[in-house]
This record gives sequence, C-alpha cells and structure tokens, in this order.
Amino acid sequence: MTVHDASIVMPDGGEVIEFGPIRMRILEDGSATGHRLAISEVTLAPRGSGPVLHRHARHDEGFYILSGTARFTIGERERDVPPGTLVVVPPDVPHTFANPTDEPVVFLATFSPDLFVRYFREVRDALADGRELTGQAERRLLSRYGTTPVTGHT
Repeated sequence: MTVHDASIVMPDGGEVIEFGPIRMRILEDGSATGHRLAISEVTLAPRGSGPVLHRHARHDEGFYILSGTARFTIGERERDVPPGTLVVVPPDVPHTFANPTDEPVVFLATFSPDLFVRYFREVRDALADGRELTGQAERRLLSRYGTTPVTGHT
C-alpha cells in the first residue's frame, strides 16, 4: 500500500519466499526506494544453515537480529550474535550465516542496492518449476547478481 509516496507493509503483507530452512518475507523490493534499498524479514529454522560462504561485488548486505542467536562467518572469523546486533557486510567480504540453536532466528536483511532480491525470486521460480539447482546452475545464477561462492577463506 502506498500513501503519499510512502510504502507501508502490514504484518501479514509482503512477498513470501521459502526454500530449505529459510523463510523470507520481502518487505521492500526496491520499488519504493528507487532501487537503492531492499528489506526482508528472514526466519532461519533451528539448526538451519544459510548459504555457502560467498561475496557480493555489487551490493552491501545488512542483518539486524530480531530474535534468536545467529552465527555469522565473515572471512575466517565465526561469531554468534544475539538479538539487537547489527551486522553490515560491504561488497567483496566473504560471509554466511547459520542458526546453531534449537530456536528459530529472525532477522531483517537489507540489500543496497536492491539487486539481490531478484536472485531469491529466481531461486523460488526454479524450485517451483521443478528445476534442480545444481552447483553449476547455482553459480551461474549467482554470477548474474554479482555474487560468487568462496571456495577458500581469504
């Protein structure tokens, strides 16, 4: 809903994308921010893993932990972070996240610019069409969004 050029997303609103242990609710896909910023609410299931260690060439990514404890790996450093923690990952910094606990983790994720939201939509569509995302297909898809898996810690 847009009111006076402001975007309002109610608690039951947003676009929901689910894959594996991750549930993402896109709150802002960049359409109200001139594509400068996208925001999503992410829930990671207990003991769930996030993506492989990766880096983005073209966008910043932020994570604000709302509930639960998330484990972030940034480069070779691993750190468990509680609610109220903000993690900001600039371009080219290897990172990933996981949930090491028996409780769900909920965090806000930001993408600036909004580019990476389209990646999640493509993953959703591929899985819905019954396509398997093999390692090579996943790398090709990631590369379209300036993202590469990190095979060795740097």
